[in-house]
Amino acid sequence: MTPRAQYVSPLASRYATAQMLANFSDRRRVLLWRDLWIALAQAQHELGLPIRGEQIAALRKHREEIDFARVAELEAQLRHDVMAHVHHYGEVAGAEAAKVIHTGATSCYVADNAEVVMLRDGLELIMDRLYTAIDQLAGFAREHRALPCLAYTHFQPAQLTTVGKRACLWAQDLAFDLETISHLHGRLCMRGVKGTTGTQASFLNLFDGDSQKVRELDKRVCAAMGFSRSIPVSGQTYTRKVDTWVVSALADVCGSVSKFAVDLRLLAHKREVEEPFGKRQIGSSAMAYKRNPMRSERMCSLARFVHSLATSPRETHANQWFERTLDDSANRRLVLTEAFLATDAVLNLLVDVTAGLVVHPEMIRANLAEELPFMATENIIMRGTRAGKSRQDLHEVVRTLSMQAIAEMKSGRRNDLMKRMQQDQELGPFVDDSVIAPERYVGRAPEQVDEFLAEVVEPLLGQHAARKGRFTARVRV
Repeated sequence: MTPRAQYVSPLASRYATAQMLANFSDRRRVLLWRDLWIALAQAQHELGLPIRGEQIAALRKHREEIDFARVAELEAQLRHDVMAHVHHYGEVAGAEAAKVIHTGATSCYVADNAEVVMLRDGLELIMDRLYTAIDQLAGFAREHRALPCLAYTHFQPAQLTTVGKRACLWAQDLAFDLETISHLHGRLCMRGVKGTTGTQASFLNLFDGDSQKVRELDKRVCAAMGFSRSIPVSGQTYTRKVDTWVVSALADVCGSVSKFAVDLRLLAHKREVEEPFGKRQIGSSAMAYKRNPMRSERMCSLARFVHSLATSPRETHANQWFERTLDDSANRRLVLTEAFLATDAVLNLLVDVTAGLVVHPEMIRANLAEELPFMATENIIMRGTRAGKSRQDLHEVVRTLSMQAIAEMKSGRRNDLMKRMQQDQELGPFVDDSVIAPERYVGRAPEQVDEFLAEVVEPLLGQHAARKGRFTARVRV
């Protein structure tokens, strides 16, 4: 890679996908502005304003001719980014077309409406990635539905679960996120054609006081941009409350992924389940034996960044005075785009990892063998109780032998509780190998996997079936 003379965000150069970068690119933003100017002129023409078809045709013909160097020159003179683009578009489209660009509009007509389009399309990309991750985790859960493993509470060995059931916990969080993002995507609406302070006064003047034509203008522009409605009321901007919904939802997605990644990092330490590791991948420049969970760690790192961004939209929304104040602009330029790019990077990693999770059943069984005798003690006590023994007497024997076994383990020896119980006069008759069969201790975990996949995941994936195959992870490790 050729070194750059200027700083470029790592989200752009290293982490985010090409699709998401294109969605928030400067060129996409300006093309959306031009689409909005074309849609406005077309609707105004249809509703009777003196705008000719040839003028609109010229706008369409020169839509993609953008000279960003020329725009920079104009902005340096005008000190206004939107007006720089209005002037440049007029230069390339011709003097007649230039007369009808931005008629009756304010800067937020293009800036806010384009932003909503990018938010909408960004959420589409997020859903593609969530769909793929959930689908892959569902396959993993199905494959390992009945493989017993230690469950942990407080990261201390608890009762057993299965590898597949644990994967369902991860998938369930992501399924909730997909439902939330899908609902939010459907809830988004355009700012629309609202004028300088949201009263539509400029458009009412253009149409000689015809309120119905102003309402129809708003509807037609929204339809041209792929929306069924605009926000009911606005100041100069759409309410920044919308931004809080969007970034909060992205932060929730990152929380779900980070939870998965933390679990995977801990499982990698236990050598039970790991993220994929390339044949020539280097875990450490010093320690050649290392297999660091790099992708999982990166998921956590980027997710933390998105979480930190989620407070900014709330502060921006809370500090919008009356119909608007410009202290939202610089913050939103950073926060909205960076939140999407970072979430995109997190999900790209998630899809990559869930496509190749590595399970080590023998290691899982070895870890189970160390802890299972403790978990079997309750069943052994119940066996003895049913045979007429005192439950309290048996409990005391088990407690004493367990403490002895733990002391041995803390001295570096293996768990010998089973042997101690088998050799005990009171407990021995009730101890055999069947009491430490792992399958006896997983409860309904395998059935829960089947039920969750059939009742939750499959219907959800069915609702989003068009997303299948849309996304393939490409990770720069």
